Amino acid sequence: MTGLARHLGALAPWREIIRFPVLRTLRFLRLITAVPSIWLRRSCAVAILVVLVLLAFAPAAQSQGPLQKVTISYSSRSISSIDLFIAQDRGFFREEGLEARLVQVRATVAIAAILSDEVQALGSIGSAMRATERGAPVKVLAVSLRRPLFWLVTRPEIKSISDLKGKVVGVVTIGGSQHTALKRMLQNGAVNPDGEVTTVLAGDVPAQLQALAANSIQAAALSPPIVIVARDKFKMNVLAAAMNEFTSLQNGLAVSEKTLRGQRELVKRMLRARARANRYFHENEKGASEVLARYLSVDHPTSLETYRVSRPAYTTDGIPSEEELREHLKIDAQILGLAEPIPISKVFDFSLQREVNQELGVK
Repeated sequence: MTGLARHLGALAPWREIIRFPVLRTLRFLRLITAVPSIWLRRSCAVAILVVLVLLAFAPAAQSQGPLQKVTISYSSRSISSIDLFIAQDRGFFREEGLEARLVQVRATVAIAAILSDEVQALGSIGSAMRATERGAPVKVLAVSLRRPLFWLVTRPEIKSISDLKGKVVGVVTIGGSQHTALKRMLQNGAVNPDGEVTTVLAGDVPAQLQALAANSIQAAALSPPIVIVARDKFKMNVLAAAMNEFTSLQNGLAVSEKTLRGQRELVKRMLRARARANRYFHENEKGASEVLARYLSVDHPTSLETYRVSRPAYTTDGIPSEEELREHLKIDAQILGLAEPIPISKVFDFSLQREVNQELGVK
């Protein structure tokens, strides 16, 4: 046994430091003075300081407890879901006590999954709103993306929108946000999207780029960063942009009414993590573009351009204006053939988001 170990063993009262935190400082001083050798006294001091530092962090770790598992779906690998990617990458989910699993699922499939409790929340809210308008018990609690981040991209030989007559265009989901943006851009170019082009399911945005390169489709509404990759690497043409054309509430957070009623605190923690990530997105260009580059497997210049062209399309507080809500629901009513738009309160519930914003100081 070394001299230091012998002296520490003789100082049995040091164990009480663990059991009685109130006495830590007093016991620490007594233990130091009980050691005769100056060198050993210093060594004891270092050893006990280490114990005290570890103990200082122990209560926080013990109070946090095990992380609660949640599954959140998103529909496409693009900047649209950047708030979820940042919340995962920067640890905001974990700091809210959540072990979040982000899964890519086609939006229409995600609706069935949330109603059967297979997922706890939807990041892609466009189809969630449509489902609610058809009677599904789902509520949208936050909106991150309020403008359509889609550009009309065509193969190199197609120089104008009118050249698309008789061609094949690809979408993720029939009737989804991307499809709506594609139809609007085609209409603006004097092409009837319901009669003069053939629309097919072509996978998510990266898969659509592959389909364009293979000439199995001739056009698609692509979002960043894929639209930038298509332009720079594949020399595709970018013929139109939808971002400034109309309101399109695409991404945020939606849950089933059952989950909202029965697990309100869990839902609030998901909203807090998302809100903190959204604030990070708006305030940290470098960090946000790094997350984009990593999650979407693009180089830094591409992720940085993606960030800069996309940032204006996002809400800062997760709540669109009433005018934007009414415009979106009016467009949806036209698409679904409804006699009139669904009331805002039937689709949206921003009460928890407002609580989170107040707690976090988000304006």
